[in-house]
Amino acid sequence: MTPRGMASPSRTAKDKAAGRRLAGIDAARGLALLGMMATHVLPTFESDPQLTPTWVGLVFSGRASALFAVLAGIGLALSTGKQQPLEGPGLWAARRGIALRALLVGAVGLSIGGLEVNIAIILVHYAVLFLCILPFLGLGAKHLFALAAAWLLVAPVLAFLLRPWLLAATPPLHLGHNPGWEDLSTPGALLGDLFLTGYYPAVQWIAYLLIGLAVGRLALTAAAVPVLLLAAGTAVAILARWLSTVMMEDWGGRAALQSQLGDPSYPLASLLQVNLAGIDQSGSAWWLATSAPHSGTTLDLLHTSGVAVAVVGAFLLLGRLAQGVELDYLRPLRGAGAMTLSLYTAHLCVMAALYGQPLPAGWTVEGVYWAQAAAVLAIGGVFAALSWRGPLEWLGHGANQLGRWQPVRIR
Repeated sequence: MTPRGMASPSRTAKDKAAGRRLAGIDAARGLALLGMMATHVLPTFESDPQLTPTWVGLVFSGRASALFAVLAGIGLALSTGKQQPLEGPGLWAARRGIALRALLVGAVGLSIGGLEVNIAIILVHYAVLFLCILPFLGLGAKHLFALAAAWLLVAPVLAFLLRPWLLAATPPLHLGHNPGWEDLSTPGALLGDLFLTGYYPAVQWIAYLLIGLAVGRLALTAAAVPVLLLAAGTAVAILARWLSTVMMEDWGGRAALQSQLGDPSYPLASLLQVNLAGIDQSGSAWWLATSAPHSGTTLDLLHTSGVAVAVVGAFLLLGRLAQGVELDYLRPLRGAGAMTLSLYTAHLCVMAALYGQPLPAGWTVEGVYWAQAAAVLAIGGVFAALSWRGPLEWLGHGANQLGRWQPVRIR
């Protein structure tokens, strides 16, 4: 019999093996961070008149942030019962903890929202997504996949119908900048931006967290699940992109949108490949047929979430392949992924310090990115080796534990 409070050796070995395989989740989150940083620092378009997409725009634009959001849903599932969702008081305690952590993330986002930086900061929207997903934490995988499918179909249409109405209000319910503390004085514009008119509209982005939550409810340590995720995610991503291409090119969608824009030289083809953020997607239902990153359409959400699920499957496979050895080769990436809030915030502060300033002699934009990427991996590796939490992660953990605290009932 094992002494009370101690784990049996076999159980400990099993937990360590499972933890090693799931370390791929943190590694995937580290990749998402590096991808988001790449879109912040490196150009996503060439400087020619047609705005030819760069490799950064084609690979990371829209996909890195979607991976980040899907992984957020997976993390929520892993912290609320994995395959067996929490119930009763345990579920309510988890909801309180997540809500307090979301408020902390939101406070950080509002605090750095005033930075002079040409970057759409995700943190306040991210916090809102955490709060919006709370009602669904008690659902199992089947119900979550069904809900996610319905959300993918309905939310983009709802946003397409409501967004023009919000933008036509006086004043428009849109910020046009990163949310800051001063925006609390105009709650209508702030809420409109967070849910529909901003860079990361929660109405559509909830789909990412639902998909992640559903994936996290699967048996991620089972041998077949990572392969299934990789195959299914890849198939969905390719199918969504193919269907959009057919509708845009073969059925006349892009020509109709080009005609609506009224400028035959407008580089719509390039924007459809890289980013539709900031483009007025109203007046024609053909906008709903695009799969352009940050368009928020059904096909965009399907494509980017498919890529995210495939990446998760690939990294889970890497964890399984390394089962018999230490994960040293993944340590920097998974270490960075375990402290993304701290590293993302530090990255934004660095970019704000560089904003509008000439680069030091001998430096290039590429050098700025690779220097930050190397620093992120080095810091992540050290923190992972020492089993440390990042400073903001430490605060987030404390908020979560405070919210989950339940007084002991004396009987």
